[in-house]
Amino acid sequence: MSEITDIDYGPLTDLIGVWKGDKGMDIAPEPDGTEENPYYETITYTEGGDLTNAESQVLSVVHYRQIVKRKSNDEVFHDETGYWLWDAREQVIMHSLVIPRAVCLLAGANYKELRDKDGDLIIEVSAGIDDMDWGIIQSPFMKKNARTTGFTQKIKVGKGKMFYSETTMLDIYGRVFEHTDQNELIKE
Repeated sequence: MSEITDIDYGPLTDLIGVWKGDKGMDIAPEPDGTEENPYYETITYTEGGDLTNAESQVLSVVHYRQIVKRKSNDEVFHDETGYWLWDAREQVIMHSLVIPRAVCLLAGANYKELRDKDGDLIIEVSAGIDDMDWGIIQSPFMKKNARTTGFTQKIKVGKGKMFYSETTMLDIYGRVFEHTDQNELIKE
């Protein structure tokens, strides 16, 4: 990776910093229905510089760590780390993430700058178990008992606020379940 000067982070620029939010809602599967978990979290995005793949692809890299705690007991129930990557030449945005449940994924999309009526930047990525480009890897246990089949994420950022929503499609407890998370965060 190169020095962190004059790097074109493209749409990732607005993410860099520390974000905190306490309006989170996690809707998760249970054997007999669903569980709703109000939560608060901190997401820290840091500049990672750029790197070159195969001497031709240049990626700008933003590392992040997301710590999520239940409001009910202040215990961490989600700890995620990964990278957001920007390929300016190809106009591709990517999100690679790892959660300590033996699940990893690479979500991505061709990026066309999109802003809402208020001028807030919108980033959307997805991955699928059968997608040849944007895939999901999971342990044999997870494939058998809580298989992740899809992932979509939408982030809206502007004026010191960020809102995200994400859906993880799970094949769990003999049914397909849309595990959703969303929160509004403020930049410190």
